[in-house]
Amino acid sequence: MTAACLAAAPRLPVRAMAVAPEWPGGAPDAVEAFAGGHPAPNSGSLAAGQRALAIAAETGEDDLLVVLLSGGASALMESLAEGVSLADLRAVTTHLLRAGADITALNAVRKHLSRVKGGRLAAAAPGRTLALAVSDVVGDDLSVIASGPTVGDPTRYQDAVDVIMRFGGPAAVPASVWRALASGAAGLRPDTPKPGSPALARACTRVIGSQAEALDAACREGLARGYAVHRHGQPVVGEARDAASEWAARIAAVAAGGGGPAALLSSGETTVTVTGGGRGGRNQELALALARPLAGLACPAVAVSLGTDGVDGPTDAAGAIVDTTTIARASAAGLAAPDAYLNENDSYAFFDALGDLVRTGPTGTNVGDIQIALLLSGGPRCD
Repeated sequence: MTAACLAAAPRLPVRAMAVAPEWPGGAPDAVEAFAGGHPAPNSGSLAAGQRALAIAAETGEDDLLVVLLSGGASALMESLAEGVSLADLRAVTTHLLRAGADITALNAVRKHLSRVKGGRLAAAAPGRTLALAVSDVVGDDLSVIASGPTVGDPTRYQDAVDVIMRFGGPAAVPASVWRALASGAAGLRPDTPKPGSPALARACTRVIGSQAEALDAACREGLARGYAVHRHGQPVVGEARDAASEWAARIAAVAAGGGGPAALLSSGETTVTVTGGGRGGRNQELALALARPLAGLACPAVAVSLGTDGVDGPTDAAGAIVDTTTIARASAAGLAAPDAYLNENDSYAFFDALGDLVRTGPTGTNVGDIQIALLLSGGPRCD
């Protein structure tokens, strides 16, 4: 995004910075680069957040602050609220992710432990702000994408407190985190700027890329390859294994329709409540939960669930492939039944042993998760 913006700009900015998990090809010239952490922030994230606030504050009333946002920026760019340490923020982030909190709940907490999120970045700029966002959020809520550093925040400290109470209570998070949120809920800390705040009157934020556009491209490719394309209109959300059950039912319904080759497409972002000691991600868990239903189909089928950023949970895979032969191949390889791996949240080990992990490496963008299933028979095309 940074390179494209610089190439299109009529003149180079006075100062520019960018943050990404890594810079394998090097940062663009004249850009101060930071290596932030994801899915939990690191020291590079703090350096990037502090620098972003400094640049915003240095702009004049006649200047334009351009902010380029993508999925993952909540962790990549951070400036901590008073009394909260990096270790504390990493701990609460990891806890909420493992407990199955969705992105809206997670970001409600992160916005209230930050000096840069929830509209605070744009509020620090005296002049105009233009933010362009690539959305990984279901529904493209601007206040949730990257924790909304340039838009009004509809959540309050009490909402963040309520999230903590739903996912283990005060004892489940560092004491400093609970003190910060509780004191804010008591009115002892200023809340984030709200929608309509005068501090954000000169800020404009727009979505320029989304899951819908990724699905549009996938539909076009499927049709070009001769598939009857079935696009699921509702986002795939909730617990990954529950979403897999619903997806399996749709696959079975299409398979029962007969006809020629069919492709089922969907997008969204599921969650995983981690209770086992294994390794994996939400896409790998969804794929593993599909193994048994696919084995019972009358026609051959293959499915994949993957993160468009190339990263699925704390693994080196984007997701995994599962098909009607997965269980038979696993049995022949001496692996335990898929349910045993699901119980341990160990989908990575299962698919790694079969060679069915999808490893793309970081893709450089993030529009959430995509699911694709291909069947040899699937009835007439529907949108």
